[in-house]
Amino acid sequence: MALNSVNTNSGALVALQNLQSTNAELATTQSRINTGKKVNSARDNGAIWAIAQGQRSEVSALGAVKDSLARGQSAVDVGLAAGESVSDLLIQLKEKALAATDKSLTTSARAALNEDFKSIRDQIGTVVSNAKFNGVNMLDGSTGTGGYKALANTTGSTIKVAGEDLSLSGDVVTLSSSQGLVSTGSGTTGVSALSNATAALAAVNASIDNVSAALARLGTGAKSLETHQTFVGKLSDALEVGIGNLVDADLAKESARLQSLQTKQQLGVQALSIANSSTSILLGLFR
Repeated sequence: MALNSVNTNSGALVALQNLQSTNAELATTQSRINTGKKVNSARDNGAIWAIAQGQRSEVSALGAVKDSLARGQSAVDVGLAAGESVSDLLIQLKEKALAATDKSLTTSARAALNEDFKSIRDQIGTVVSNAKFNGVNMLDGSTGTGGYKALANTTGSTIKVAGEDLSLSGDVVTLSSSQGLVSTGSGTTGVSALSNATAALAAVNASIDNVSAALARLGTGAKSLETHQTFVGKLSDALEVGIGNLVDADLAKESARLQSLQTKQQLGVQALSIANSSTSILLGLFR
């Protein structure tokens, strides 16, 4: 190839190639600085991008798991609060029932105690029926043996908290919805009234023990949901850090590289300018 040619300038071609390479590197560095990522798309690094996308899907799914666990915690917390109210009401019922076993009570006094007893008894049913969160009631037996099942992981496995039935005449609160300190007939005095009060006291005592055990089980379930939610939160954070390790750019390093490439770009422009002007020397041969 002719060294002195106006048709082909090999020096300019080489300088142009180097300048284009520098411009491409500069564009990549600017993109990393703008996005904060060294792998922003599959074009940058297909394998790393695919791994990061898979982990992003895990993090997103864990968000749904945390939401499910939070709903479960709220439902159980409402159940616990209502259950504690039921326990307090049973304590009040015990006071009334025990007072009614006093043989020296007058008929009117026993009847007054009975009215208080029935009013408090009915409040138990009201509390239980209203212990709902997002349509879930952990105390009325509506969840059955399945209880509340919250998502435990991204594969759809669940963590269960068994429900309790604190309704009147149930397995936990053995006190019936018609239980009173006197019979519905004339038994407000004497042996009949004393028998009714004694039976009511026994039912209340059994219910207090049963409710305490039921609340202990619910409390254990609430703790398990809380513990698992904490774990899921830590797992989600760890995955996000892992994704960052794969795709995030080292901005301090990229800043230094930017300065270097900008200088290199300016030198490349000058080199190309010098190479393009070399052919003008040939004009001197024809003067």
